Amino acid sequence: MSEEDNIKQQLTEKFAFLSEKITVKRARRIFADIPLANFPEVFDYAVKQLKFSILAAITGLDEGATLGFIYHIARENGIVLNLHTSTVKDKQAIKTVTGYFPAADAYERELVDLFGAQVEGLPQGNRYPLPDGWPANQFPLRKDWNVEMLDKKEVNKNA
Repeated sequence: MSEEDNIKQQLTEKFAFLSEKITVKRARRIFADIPLANFPEVFDYAVKQLKFSILAAITGLDEGATLGFIYHIARENGIVLNLHTSTVKDKQAIKTVTGYFPAADAYERELVDLFGAQVEGLPQGNRYPLPDGWPANQFPLRKDWNVEMLDKKEVNKNA
């Protein structure tokens, strides 16, 4: 049994609801689709028990009615576990992972600025990557956003 299959087995033994939600796409790449309510416990298990000690990235996705998030976490040996979860736009929050990975702060601020995600527990801080003068409720990576939505005079005034 490959190490990837072993990780998949450990996850499905611990979390039976993942039995049909985990795939090994290729060597060193595992993908799991996790319900939002179960995400914190699966993430905690992956980091603490399965030793995924590196946060490689967090990817935001506009999936139509929902916002999706893929947490790419890795082991020292190069195996990457991609944990996907999603929330209803403007209604549900994801929990911050800065308690595990302080550098997640930058990724989570990008999710807030670019997608309008709500990140519960994210420490106060500067906007990133959009400038402080960027208009409220303008999320440039959402599919329904377009540049005509911007009041350019307002952006230039605050820049």
